[in-house]
Amino acid sequence: MQKIYIIRHCKAEGQPAESRLTDEGVNQSYELAEFFTSIPVNRIISSPYTRAVDSIKPLSNKKDINIEIDQRLVERVLSTEDLPDWMEKLEETFHNKNLKFPGGESSEEALSRIVGVIDDIVQSDVDSSVIVTHGNLMALLLNYFDHQFGFDQWKLLTNPDVFLLTLDKKGVNVKGIWND
Repeated sequence: MQKIYIIRHCKAEGQPAESRLTDEGVNQSYELAEFFTSIPVNRIISSPYTRAVDSIKPLSNKKDINIEIDQRLVERVLSTEDLPDWMEKLEETFHNKNLKFPGGESSEEALSRIVGVIDDIVQSDVDSSVIVTHGNLMALLLNYFDHQFGFDQWKLLTNPDVFLLTLDKKGVNVKGIWND
């Protein structure tokens, strides 16, 4: 049985790749490390975005595990154009996985990136891994394993948030385990 902990980064100052954690986000990163105190972790993989790496640094230090950076965990780009109705457009992409807006990637394209990370972890035979990513990408992955998880559940995600994927011969179990 493998356990993969999917973490959405802590509260950040903005959306650009270099956005730092807020003061509250920094405190949350230490709470996250404390949350994992009694949970075995063998591997940590993170989006290269500053807010993702900074969210997991305290856990990395506490467990003395290097953070592996994986470009496939970056935030999904809905569009490079300004979309005043971006929330409605995003919701559409939960229903039509191939829908793509100018300069962006479809849900299917983004999903293939994060599923590739999961596949690599499964092939590695590591017992307990942590991946740190972003809300939309996380929601797409959770929907992949649990079709009940959709746009409305995405809106309920917190910063941070933690879900556990348990993989065994029977399949994959998805469970939210973060209590904000």
